[in-house]
Amino acid sequence: TCLNVQLTRAADLLLADLDRVLAALKTRAFEHKMTPTIGRSHGIHAEPVTFGLKLAYAYAEFSRARERLVAARKEVATCAISGAVGTFAQIDPRVEEHVAKAMGLTPEPVSTQVIPRDRHAMFFATLGVIASSVERFATEIRHLQRTEVLEAEEFFSEGQKGSSAMPHKRNPVLSENLTGLARMVRAYVTPAMENVVLWHERDISHSSVERMIGPDATVTLDFALVRLAGLIEKLLVYPANMEKNLDRLGGLVHSQRLLIALTQKGASREDSYKLVQRNAMPVWRGEGDFRTLLKADADVKKYLTDAEIDEQFDLGYHLKHVDTIFRRVFGAA
Repeated sequence: TCLNVQLTRAADLLLADLDRVLAALKTRAFEHKMTPTIGRSHGIHAEPVTFGLKLAYAYAEFSRARERLVAARKEVATCAISGAVGTFAQIDPRVEEHVAKAMGLTPEPVSTQVIPRDRHAMFFATLGVIASSVERFATEIRHLQRTEVLEAEEFFSEGQKGSSAMPHKRNPVLSENLTGLARMVRAYVTPAMENVVLWHERDISHSSVERMIGPDATVTLDFALVRLAGLIEKLLVYPANMEKNLDRLGGLVHSQRLLIALTQKGASREDSYKLVQRNAMPVWRGEGDFRTLLKADADVKKYLTDAEIDEQFDLGYHLKHVDTIFRRVFGAA
């Protein structure tokens, strides 16, 4: 019961941390709602998105994390004072009810000498999932801060050292730190799972484990969430670099639109793919402009006029449903 009280109090602190993360994500998402950037799949340029959408993805993910933590807190907020094997032989159940009420818990419906550890396993598993969400966002920032990309960057204070040897360095140390902390929180999930299996009405194999993972997992995740919130609040965003990277492939990011446009004009999908790809590959190698090559391709021109080709290069087409997505994530307000 003492452990359960401690975990519920830790959960309350973590919920407050998540609220700060969510507030920061929402503010920055609306700030960059229509800031165009390139979406990547497999690390390779795919199609345009907005930086606000990237932040909205994270907001939705951490909203789910908060819901899971609320549920995990409720599940672990039970009390057991039921005697040596859970039969209340030496103590009246009313004592358990009184103590549970005083401590803000609910009586465990049926216990042995201890509260069933599947409750605790779910609690720590929830912490592990939240930690993975922290790492997912941190990894995004680490990639965006790479010198060749530099679309976003951790705040770098005056006089801060990025490298002890190279004075020019501005390293994503906070994101890297968050990645490591997430690994530690996840590492505590497995022993929590193993604690579910106890001998008969109780052994104490779980006790030494919980004395370590209880404080360590909750304090580590608390620190990580506070650090993440600060990172988001002070994140440096570079729209000009986003635009430069978006244009880097000479219009290839519109290839799917060309593919679909050709099929709508009667070309088979297989032929459409071949026509678009054969004009895309020279551009990939730096040998020309995608739109120009398409307009010079006689086979493409059998289906599309110059004006129809131009229509497929409209950036706004990719962003026309951003408002819809934001309403789904943040609500009508």
